[in-house]
Amino acid sequence: MATEAKYSILREVGRGSYGVVYEAILNQTRSKVAVKRMHCNVPENVELALQEFWALQSIQRQHENVIQLEECILQNGQVFQPISHRYRKSDNHLLLIETCLKGRRCMDPKSACFLWFVMEFCDGGNMNEYLLSRSPDAQLNHSFMRQLSSAVAFLHRNQIVHRDLKSDNILISYRCGSPIVKVADFGLSKVCQGKGNVNQHRFSSACGSNFYMAPEVWEGHYTAKADIFALGIIFWAMVERITFRDRDTEKELLGIYICQGKELIPLGEALLENPNMKLKIPLKSKRSMPGDLCELLRDMLAFHPKERLDAFQLEARIRQISYGRKRQRSLS
Repeated sequence: MATEAKYSILREVGRGSYGVVYEAILNQTRSKVAVKRMHCNVPENVELALQEFWALQSIQRQHENVIQLEECILQNGQVFQPISHRYRKSDNHLLLIETCLKGRRCMDPKSACFLWFVMEFCDGGNMNEYLLSRSPDAQLNHSFMRQLSSAVAFLHRNQIVHRDLKSDNILISYRCGSPIVKVADFGLSKVCQGKGNVNQHRFSSACGSNFYMAPEVWEGHYTAKADIFALGIIFWAMVERITFRDRDTEKELLGIYICQGKELIPLGEALLENPNMKLKIPLKSKRSMPGDLCELLRDMLAFHPKERLDAFQLEARIRQISYGRKRQRSLS
């Protein structure tokens, strides 16, 4: 990728409307990394790239369930300039902000301009693919719920609101043969300025994926608790293996919805139309989850944000639920 051939790209592993992700190796150590390339000649792409950069750059210490940024590199034509490395940044990122967010091309308008994110490599794919390729497992589900609640609490503690949590944006890695989830894709995230409770910050731009958006996001007035609603959708769909087929990609995705005739309505949108709607949890079988998990999901998916758990309450509640715990054998 650079003139010194610091990295070698092996293959493309994912592609979206805003960037391409490759599997690559660090030539010096032969260790694998993931490289995400975002084109910076379009202001909208630059905004997403910078949101991801600021979010990952602002984290002062690593969390095992949040994707780790190794390095960020600005490419202008054939010139590659590191603008951060392991949470150390240079003044070059200020130039990127100044030139791109004003709607101009980076530096020389005739040159290709890209932002490259070098991140830890996750060899287990995303959580959606991982779960749908395996039989339901309560202990695995509980482990993923615990890991994800810990990751989101960590992000909120560091004033980062993800705003696009979904099973496709959660990657799987392995440690000693056990799957570890990694929250990734921070292009729509926001880093809240100042200290204090992250839940006091207000957002107005509706964004995210429809089937995971909280009712208040549809209205354009929301807080960090929208992340908790999205997690509630993920947890419920994961436990009961409820899926829908995405119209654009034809992929089968984990998610909760309301049926209106032949139409599938996102739960957040349905709650906005009918705030008094009682959620039928569990949806498929009473054997699929104990009462304390049903209550937890209702508290995560509450219509009113004030009645919804925050990330820190959720982290504590996950430790207490009986779902997925190994049963103790009687000693008698």
